[in-house]
Amino acid sequence: MTETGGPSGPEGTETPKPQAGEPTRPQADTPTPPQGEVPPAQQWQSPSGATPPPPLPSYQPPPQQQYPNWKVGLGRPGVIPLRPLNLTDILDGAVTAMRKYWRMVFGAAAVTAVFTAAINLVGLLLVDTTADLEQIRDLGPAATDQELMNQMLGILGGTLATSFITLVATLLGTTVLTGFLTVLMGKAVLGKPVTFKEAAKEAAPRLLPLLGLTVLYTLAILVGAIFCLLPAIIPYTFWALASPAFILERGTVMEAFRRSVKLVSGMFWRVFGILLLAYVISSFLASIITIPFSFSAFLSIFGNLDQVYIPSTGDLILQSVGTVIAQTIVGPFSALVTVILYIDQRMRREGMDIELARAAGIQTPPPPQAW
Repeated sequence: MTETGGPSGPEGTETPKPQAGEPTRPQADTPTPPQGEVPPAQQWQSPSGATPPPPLPSYQPPPQQQYPNWKVGLGRPGVIPLRPLNLTDILDGAVTAMRKYWRMVFGAAAVTAVFTAAINLVGLLLVDTTADLEQIRDLGPAATDQELMNQMLGILGGTLATSFITLVATLLGTTVLTGFLTVLMGKAVLGKPVTFKEAAKEAAPRLLPLLGLTVLYTLAILVGAIFCLLPAIIPYTFWALASPAFILERGTVMEAFRRSVKLVSGMFWRVFGILLLAYVISSFLASIITIPFSFSAFLSIFGNLDQVYIPSTGDLILQSVGTVIAQTIVGPFSALVTVILYIDQRMRREGMDIELARAAGIQTPPPPQAW
């Protein structure tokens, strides 16, 4: 120890004491920084002299993959968004498909409408009820009840015959148009290009069994309507989705009926309301279009009520033209709404929106992991 109490030097030597007038030398372990430089900060050292641990790297969150928002669905590659649809989405999807594929939609509708109207016109000309109508007109107010009954029975028989021909023509036209538009909508939902030839080729093998399905569906509605309106609503709603299920799922006719019942169950009134609204819209637009072509029959309402309206051949042809125009413009709407409603029910019940998104090339979010 030194006299001043400072630490001893190495090997017991004393630390030299600076002489008077001699500049004080800095300690060896604290070198003097060059002039103008700031001394470095003292680093932390452990008492044992161990090297301090390296600093922890700053946290960087992993890059987040961009997935579609579930609130807005999985995107919209085609004419409808891939999520459970509301009424506006369904109606807008049908109109969008008619605009985007207007050549194919209206072309197929025009072909089937001309075919249906031609069969109806031929049936009206073959089963001529003009003579019976003229006889009723000639009878006048002095006719007996028996004479009127005989003439009405003759008109009724002709009306039933023409109605049967109209029903057959309508079933054929509806089957062809429904099969074609169902295939088209299956491509339009994914936004994939499709040609008229491709859609017709894909739908052609299914048209004949689809006709049998349509006949069974129509007969069930007619039988229900004979008894009461309410029983007709049941098959009309529960089996409404059988046609798109038959075309898109490629099952049998009975499997299509069962699939439709399964998809509609639990949402009966929703499906019925949408179908009814589509029918009302179509019928209203069709009536507006056909009124100018049925001008003579329309004027007969405001004429002499005692006179029986007898349409001429020109009137029948003009009415057929109006029917063709109306069915070409309005006919595809109900068929497209039915197909979109089928897809909506599958997205709600079976998660079909994820399958459609993958088919369209959209990256879907991974399923949630269980804890």
